[in-house]
Amino acid sequence: MKKTLAVARKEFRQIVRDRRTLLILLFVPTFVLLLFGYALNFDIRHVRLAVNDSDRSAASRSLVSAFVNSGYFDLIASVDESETTRLMDRNEIRAALVIPSGFSRALATGRLASVQVLINGDNANTATTVMGYALTIVRTESARYVPAAATVQPLISIEPRVWYNPELRSALFLVPGLIAYIAMITAVVSTALSIVREKERGTMEQVRMAPIDAGSFIVGKTIPYFFVSIVSSVGIVVVSMLLFGMPMRGSWPLLFAALSLFLVGALALGLMISTVADTQQVAFQAALLVSFLPTLMLSGFIFPIASMPRFLQLVTYIVPARYFLVALRGIVLKGVGLSICWPDLAALAVFAVAVLALASVRLQRQWA
Repeated sequence: MKKTLAVARKEFRQIVRDRRTLLILLFVPTFVLLLFGYALNFDIRHVRLAVNDSDRSAASRSLVSAFVNSGYFDLIASVDESETTRLMDRNEIRAALVIPSGFSRALATGRLASVQVLINGDNANTATTVMGYALTIVRTESARYVPAAATVQPLISIEPRVWYNPELRSALFLVPGLIAYIAMITAVVSTALSIVREKERGTMEQVRMAPIDAGSFIVGKTIPYFFVSIVSSVGIVVVSMLLFGMPMRGSWPLLFAALSLFLVGALALGLMISTVADTQQVAFQAALLVSFLPTLMLSGFIFPIASMPRFLQLVTYIVPARYFLVALRGIVLKGVGLSICWPDLAALAVFAVAVLALASVRLQRQWA
């Protein structure tokens, strides 16, 4: 027993001295619990709604109020048909309620009144839920115009239309997310191990003595992995089109540009990790932590960002997969051009440049 306690005391002292192991043991479980606890939310809230009200009557305003007061929809704007298309392409709205003229007159005379709900279908799960919300709200509102004892059909009917993914195929929602997920993990892990490998083999000292600055070294490390990653990513896109029927409604050069910016940022993130870690094991664990969880949980891949707590929504702004997914789905599913997706490409470019610069600064300090 004394020998066992002696070994245990020695191990406790070793853990306390090893700050990184202690951080992993204490921080990671808490971080994962908080992340999953707040981000794992299947309730769809704050659906951005636009209204095209051609009737402009008390009955139409009552229907709009029913949507807003349900707590599921946030009214963004009153629009016409052309604005609806523009806002949907820009991903600024998830649904649009279209109320035709004559809506109140039909209700007043006991005739069937139809309304239309246009739904952004690039996220099949969200679209299905939004459709269910809309059907429930319209049925409830319709019951207000029918006496309680009556058995006639509801006076308000709803005609849902799903844009970009009318069949609500889950593959068209999941495959773009998987492309981002696979590309992010492989790019970050591959470069995270590169500089650490130099450290473990002892060749880093030779590199420091060579006539090369940290920036050139970082860029030189990135280029080979970039070409390998871009070939792999394009291959994944092509296979997704052949096997899963993913369409390509936009521009191939624009898709290539989005992939390139995303991969440069991911590779730079891996290089920054490699400047911090001293062993390949630590680098691999850190690479998985910063690529796996954010891409899966905080990019909008599975869980809608609008349903997350406000502080997590702010965190998602530094997750590059958030911008890449919007651009990727816009290009392949909606066929949008540069005029629509340039903000997301700009965000990817800023992330890539910032992380590359940070990795260069860190490496320069180690060389000094």
